Amino acid sequence: MSRGVYIVANDRVFDQAIALLSSLRIHDPEIPVFMLPFNEEHEQVEAVCREHFNVQLYPDLSFLEKLTQDIAEIFPRDFLRLPNKMRKLGVWFGPRDEFIYIDTDILLFQSIEKSLDYLNDADFCCCDFQQKGRGIAEVFNPTVQEQGLFSEAELQEVFNSGFWGSKKDIFSYDEMLAILKECAAHREYFDFSTGTTDQPILNYLILKTTDKRINIMRTNPNEPGNWGGSSHFQQKGHLLYDGELLLRYLHWAGTPMTTGGPYRELWEHYRFLTVKQPLLEHSKQSRNSIRKSLKQYFSSLFRA
Repeated sequence: MSRGVYIVANDRVFDQAIALLSSLRIHDPEIPVFMLPFNEEHEQVEAVCREHFNVQLYPDLSFLEKLTQDIAEIFPRDFLRLPNKMRKLGVWFGPRDEFIYIDTDILLFQSIEKSLDYLNDADFCCCDFQQKGRGIAEVFNPTVQEQGLFSEAELQEVFNSGFWGSKKDIFSYDEMLAILKECAAHREYFDFSTGTTDQPILNYLILKTTDKRINIMRTNPNEPGNWGGSSHFQQKGHLLYDGELLLRYLHWAGTPMTTGGPYRELWEHYRFLTVKQPLLEHSKQSRNSIRKSLKQYFSSLFRA
């Protein structure tokens, strides 16, 4: 049974991917990691991830292109503006039998194998407090409850789409597309009001297709928190604790990761732990500032 980790990245999340992978490799130096390119602008992040973290590119890029095109044909642009956001669905058809998917705005503080082990008893696992926090918001509209589309117990299992695990081929490609077409036919089911994209669709897909599900938070009553917007976590060395409990991971999830944001110094530790290259985000900000200054300069010349 092969195991591994998937991420989706492009050059825009260059710094985030480095920090995530630095934290991952401390605990799991050998586990296979595969990167699904978000779009064609991934040469910089792919190169550094391959060189420093032994990350492999998703082996079937033509399949990812087909997936993206099929999704673009299923969903109108005013429903799903960025079909590429759904590329993470490709993990079910990749080379690993069991896997964890991780968004790049995450740091890990424990071995990913501890999360993968939950797949011994389930076809899907997650570890978050969505239901205790936002409930079905950012996933489903109340219409879903009113129509009884899912039971109340099932709706207690909604999850954030940034950290979860599953198994290869728990549904076929055609079965997945059929579910996505159901979603496209019922946009009233989904809550996109705060800018979420893949999360509502992914929740619908899992609830419709997968019976053996585990939320680690429910299975483990002592599971610590993991949201970057929580201010009470305590740093010991370069790890975070919720009281005496070591965090499994920290997910910024809509919380600013910029200078002055929560746990920024800790994030910078992992960002520069392995790769000393300056922050790409600062380089982009500098270029944007130069462009803005030049634009203002030439505008003043024309006004003179």
